[in-house]
Amino acid sequence: MLFRLSEATKSYGGTEILRGVSFQVNPGEKVGLVGRNGAGKTTVFRLVTGQEAPDSGDVFKANSLNLGLLDQHVDFAPAETVHTAALSAFKEIHDIEAHMRSLEKTMETDHSEEVLNRYAELQIAFEQADGFTYAARAEAILQGLGFSKGMWEQSTSTLSGGQKNRLGMARLLLSKADVLLLDEPTNHLDVGAVEWLEDFLSQYDGSYVIISHDRYFLDRTTNRIIEIENGRAVTSTGNYSAFLVERELRREQQQREYENQQAFINKTQEFIRRNLEGQKTKQAKSRRTLLQRMDRLDAVVAEKHGGSFGLKKVERTGNNVLTLEDLAIGYRDKVLAKKVNLSLHRGEALGIIGGNGTGKTTMLRTILGEIPALDGDIRWGTKANFGYYAQNLEELDPRNDVINELRRVAPLADNGELRSFLARFLFFGEDVFKLVGDLSGGEKGRLALAKLIYSRKNVLVLDEPTNHLDIPAREALEAALTEFDGTILTVSHDRFFLDKVATQILAFSDDGIDVFNGNYSEYHEWDQARVRERATPRESGAASLVEESASKESKSVLSKNQRDRIQKRIGEIESSISDFESRLECLSSELSEPEAAEFQRTGELNEQISAIQSQIEALYSEWATLAEKV
Repeated sequence: MLFRLSEATKSYGGTEILRGVSFQVNPGEKVGLVGRNGAGKTTVFRLVTGQEAPDSGDVFKANSLNLGLLDQHVDFAPAETVHTAALSAFKEIHDIEAHMRSLEKTMETDHSEEVLNRYAELQIAFEQADGFTYAARAEAILQGLGFSKGMWEQSTSTLSGGQKNRLGMARLLLSKADVLLLDEPTNHLDVGAVEWLEDFLSQYDGSYVIISHDRYFLDRTTNRIIEIENGRAVTSTGNYSAFLVERELRREQQQREYENQQAFINKTQEFIRRNLEGQKTKQAKSRRTLLQRMDRLDAVVAEKHGGSFGLKKVERTGNNVLTLEDLAIGYRDKVLAKKVNLSLHRGEALGIIGGNGTGKTTMLRTILGEIPALDGDIRWGTKANFGYYAQNLEELDPRNDVINELRRVAPLADNGELRSFLARFLFFGEDVFKLVGDLSGGEKGRLALAKLIYSRKNVLVLDEPTNHLDIPAREALEAALTEFDGTILTVSHDRFFLDKVATQILAFSDDGIDVFNGNYSEYHEWDQARVRERATPRESGAASLVEESASKESKSVLSKNQRDRIQKRIGEIESSISDFESRLECLSSELSEPEAAEFQRTGELNEQISAIQSQIEALYSEWATLAEKV
């Protein structure tokens, strides 16, 4: 056991969040913690970490349990760089290394057996703590999470909020915690980084618990799901897709048992009513006592709706809704994409994907006319009337209450109509008088969607529309958009959402812009086949590899010949690293042997070890640079 909650309860301001949650997490388990926004998932994390105590019940933890929590707000020490912040996860190794350096100075004058033995012990501890490879591991994780080598010396004080969260995750993944607690780890990651994280976690030796609304991510990283529903925990084995099947079967069984019990209760009550004053009074009283003592089963509560985003009929556009010809986007000092050609027809949905900062939002704002195009043509079709959903929700006025914010798109609508419409987006009763500035992220997202849908635009331009929505709300939005009569352009990193909605994909890639007919999974399969084809090793010289890889052209688009040569060099590097690490193990073993106790021999061995460490780090650095280019 790593930790266990037993009948834990928790209330805030008189509102009961957890009503007796019980579950246990064991070594090796990869757990997904799911439930609606506000169900109590983050509260569970607070109880496990000891940030809060349960009102009743218990939280048990294994002795000396090392918990690693991914906080939503990450802080770093003053003057830290991206690189030093990542390496700060290795304090134990740094302490061992500092002690070794100190002993080396002592050994210049003190050759006693006690000092030499202590140094040998530290050398073994350093190796067992992965002291020879930790720097390379840190750099690989930084690159996987989107920190290119050019950013490593950047001060953490200059990072955006999303970058700080990604750096905090890098530090956490390097921490070797007994169990990782990851609260929405994909929130600030683009699709490429999410897929890298999926691969990393699939090979992770430890345990973790993930809170996430990303259904693909849960499918690919978990082997157990715990759902927090109505204040209690229900556990199922398998990933998220398996959980959905098991939950449906469990609810069907629960409903059958409830209905059978209700039929028995009704039949027994009828017997009591007919016989309480008659000849069978004793039997009737006995059955009444039985009913009083019976544990009543609950009916299956219909799943709380994620909202009703049903879209109204909209005015029909012409067949050709949007045409882009040789479009170039960006800013005067930086071109983000060029030669973009695209035709979008009525009823189609374009999904736009790419790394952070590649130009996805700029593309939308250029198409909408908010940013001038650098080159090319943008042509809207007849009767195209678009509405924009901004991911930062900048269209909302924090000074308005909810109902008056909706009134901005319908000044003449009466209160009853507006309140009825807002109820479809889960704003009931007094909720409509809340100030926009006081709403949660999810509430603001639902209000922004309500405004857009109420305006009855026939072209919806959506920038990360699922960011603030829980899974039921995402499913409701997907259902509405698939039935929408108009046309959709959407930026999203939610792959499940893109599979449900998109009919075309526009992808910002290293090769420029890809336009693909199909949904995300179909595009991904095509792209991976293309990558595999390019990565096929070929016989070729590698003399000018470093010069070619450093050129500006190769940073954006590598020729097939260059890629083949890089792949060959990567194979050579991996072989060299393996040889060096084997040599390192031999030297470390030799250092711990009695005959190495003589000071001069110790010094020689340490010099050889340091030289090999430097070579390994240089090879890892070259490997990471070349792998990023491929």
